[in-house]
Amino acid sequence: MVAEDTKKTAKSGKEKKKGSFWRELPVLVVVALVLAFLIKSFVVQAFYIPSESMENTLLKNDRVLVNKLVYHVRDIERGDVVVFSGVDSWDGEVEYEEPSNPVTAFFHWVGTAFGVVPGEKDYIKRVIGVPGDTVKCCDKAGRVTVNGVPLDEKSYLYPGNDPSQKTFEIKVPQNRLWVMGDHREVSLDSREHQGDPGGGTIPVDQVIGRAFVIVWPFSRATTLPIPDTFAQPALKAAGVVGGATPLLAGVAGALPLVLWRRRRQARR
Repeated sequence: MVAEDTKKTAKSGKEKKKGSFWRELPVLVVVALVLAFLIKSFVVQAFYIPSESMENTLLKNDRVLVNKLVYHVRDIERGDVVVFSGVDSWDGEVEYEEPSNPVTAFFHWVGTAFGVVPGEKDYIKRVIGVPGDTVKCCDKAGRVTVNGVPLDEKSYLYPGNDPSQKTFEIKVPQNRLWVMGDHREVSLDSREHQGDPGGGTIPVDQVIGRAFVIVWPFSRATTLPIPDTFAQPALKAAGVVGGATPLLAGVAGALPLVLWRRRRQARR
């Protein structure tokens, strides 16, 4: 009798645990989605590469992680691979079909958050010119120049591509960027939008973040560093992106005041 009671109690306990799990599952799903939304919105987000415009640095169907915090602590730099929004400006490089109902729209949002499907108007390009830069193509050797300094782009340019088949010269306005794809022959980048407001440049505040690593497929997993050609000292003669610099300047300006107050309090 005691043995039967023990079995019934054990069985009842298992059923309760099982029932408790299914009751808690919706809460766990909601919490997971909320956390995913917060991480996607403020920290890091996965992005799906929908086109060939950044080959061979990024291939179609690659997934990259984008750091959304980095430009709060440093400026956007030449050579950065950035994801930005082209809503109300650039046309998409791939066809996008609007979700037909709220359910498909929800799953599309989830897929975008996890980098499974492409965003409607998200683009990924390499920053070539920052505010104040003069970007020109081409010099006598057929190279793109920034502030008169030629860029050696062999390390990332698609094999067989010229630096540009279009000639251009632009002084990048404040709070804007000149961006180009690494696969120049197929990339619909700043060169294709020279007739737009800003002369083809994009607003700094439309930048979502910096792509810093390929995470899928695993066989291609690697970081996305800034190429050495952008480390040339002569490039630093012009070009400062607003954003992190004012913040750092504010901190630097406040530091003497903090030290003065601490010394004053120590004397009391």
